[in-house]
Amino acid sequence: MSTIQNIEAVKSRMKDVWNSGDYGRFATYMEPGALEILEGWNIAPGERLLDVACGAGQISIPASRAGVSVTGVDIAPNWIATARARAASEGLDAGFDEGDAEALPYKEGAFDVVTTLVGAMFAPRPEMVASELVRVARPGGRILMVNWTPEGFVGRMFKTIGRHLPPPSDVPSPLLWGNEEVVKTRFGNTVSHIILTKKIYLLWNYPFGVPEVVQFFFENYGPTYRAAQALDGEKRAALRKDLEQVFSEYNIARDGTTTLYSEYLEVDAVKK
Repeated sequence: MSTIQNIEAVKSRMKDVWNSGDYGRFATYMEPGALEILEGWNIAPGERLLDVACGAGQISIPASRAGVSVTGVDIAPNWIATARARAASEGLDAGFDEGDAEALPYKEGAFDVVTTLVGAMFAPRPEMVASELVRVARPGGRILMVNWTPEGFVGRMFKTIGRHLPPPSDVPSPLLWGNEEVVKTRFGNTVSHIILTKKIYLLWNYPFGVPEVVQFFFENYGPTYRAAQALDGEKRAALRKDLEQVFSEYNIARDGTTTLYSEYLEVDAVKK
């Protein structure tokens, strides 16, 4: 069990990070991959779905369109506002709440399916996250996670940021959620079975070059936005240079645009 000094300060910083930038704009490039993942999950119309750390609704909105009974929850109020606006604009009845993945504001067994798309992995106390994901699922319900792996593009990006701006030493790396053995340990005997599969997130296509993509991340993605803001001109330039190197390594486009890919670990578990 992780022990974190001054957890409220950690949570406040985390909330500030995810409130930074414009995730709604950032996530538009991730939505094709989210749609592919949602289709593969085969969630039936009418099932009660909780989307934890739902962001701007990458899973919640299309699931609601497909007739799933959706509730989304996120710690960042700006994302919840964006998701609500999207649902309202389409006349969807999906509900969205501000809440913490470590203390979900729902009754035990309230949902048929509990999902999180590269979201709950960033909460600072993973044992509590695993416990909560299981608690709010009904017996026999599914827990579905998508977690970035340490070896993939996003894992490399976070490690690069960490070299320039070290994370708190008492907070476990979110990338541990991309390790199969760690995931098995965290869920333990609360699930009847668990399937862990490493996959590649559908390509992110940007109609501009790597330097412009890094700038796009600096402006719109909370972690890179906050890192850039925390560093002075020379140190920020060094971070930019290192990130451009990582982005270039994972760019498979050869026409001046940028097409990125990233490995993730899919978790498909069933509550006992």
